[in-house]
Amino acid sequence: MPPTSIDISMPLRTGMAAFPGDPAVRIERVRSTDRGDPYNLSSIAMGTHTGTHVDPPVHFVPGGRTVDALDLEVLNGPCRVVDVGDVDRIGPGELAGRLDGVERLLLKSRNSPRWAREPTFFSDYVALTAEGAASLPAAVRLVGIDALSIETDPSGRFPVHHQLLGRGTLILEGLLLGAAAPGDYRLRCLPLRIEGGDGAPVRALLDPI
Repeated sequence: MPPTSIDISMPLRTGMAAFPGDPAVRIERVRSTDRGDPYNLSSIAMGTHTGTHVDPPVHFVPGGRTVDALDLEVLNGPCRVVDVGDVDRIGPGELAGRLDGVERLLLKSRNSPRWAREPTFFSDYVALTAEGAASLPAAVRLVGIDALSIETDPSGRFPVHHQLLGRGTLILEGLLLGAAAPGDYRLRCLPLRIEGGDGAPVRALLDPI
């Protein structure tokens, strides 16, 4: 039997975890065969950075590329899952010597098992530091993480987002990497084609190489 793809995207559901301040997710059945309607139909209300989603440059960079204008090749291709271990923050030391030849990097931390236990938002998530972002090789075109934000920044200046998006590196947030062992895969990831979008939910899969 051939190797099975690993779905690393969050299911969308009413009341799912959302980053504080983001719109809550509401999925409502507005037509239902159980109520005598001839078909089922639902409405969805949510933010553009719901669940597993991509941050394009325009999320923080005025005049930056929007989600519908992204090069989809950046979101699809060989990638590496790096397990950073039991750390509070991901800095240069957790990344050193592990990124040779990497264009797409997915960071797996202790956030991943927590999602299985705590499907609600937790504020003490593991994140990438500004120093860690600055240490990434120029060849890295995409960075993903198993948190709803790639950084924690009480100051509200968001240096990691500015560093990565400012240099054109895309960000994937809200990944579920619990089933993905460290190593190399092929990433398949397609965002919703939202015209002028500052972000979009994605369906993301890892295929064994």
